[in-house]
Amino acid sequence: MPDTELSDAEVIRRARSDPGFFSTLFDRHAPALHQYVTRRLGDSLADDVVAETFLAAFSRLGHYDTAHRDARPWLYGIAANIVGKHRRAEVRAYRALARTGVDEVAESYADRVESRVSAGAAQRELASALAALSPRDREVLLMVAWADFSYEEVAAALGIPVGTVRSRLHRARKKTRAALGGVDPSAAVSEEEPGRGR
Repeated sequence: MPDTELSDAEVIRRARSDPGFFSTLFDRHAPALHQYVTRRLGDSLADDVVAETFLAAFSRLGHYDTAHRDARPWLYGIAANIVGKHRRAEVRAYRALARTGVDEVAESYADRVESRVSAGAAQRELASALAALSPRDREVLLMVAWADFSYEEVAAALGIPVGTVRSRLHRARKKTRAALGGVDPSAAVSEEEPGRGR
């Protein structure tokens, strides 16, 4: 069976005795995790955070519960702990975006020019709202919005009950909506994906 057909749990089970299998897990999840962390902290820190995440995951292979076929919540949970060490940088970036409307963290020059034309004010308001959220509420909101996690996946990633995910997400959406003048930035996503349980 090719590596691409194996579940994450099976890849981890095999990597315990043959560490070369771990590269399959990295190849599957590192690009999306890197994109997520880049949006949170910027490209310069994303490389280090992703590397540290997979190093920690590799050292914890023996502790992974292979009853969970998808390792994304586990990996994002590790990354969330590492991102937590960089919270000041994250909030500083959101505040800078709120002041200037320029997202130096996640956009190329061409992207910045286009976004300035189309959504500069809304982007500043959103960045300000994100900076004002508590780290716990922001973590839940961004895992749902940027990593496209379900409530259950967020709960698994952060080691919290689903009810806590729901309350944190509700609080984060309420504060964000208020900062955006009553506009719910996640409404379009929720309407497009009714089966996601959000």
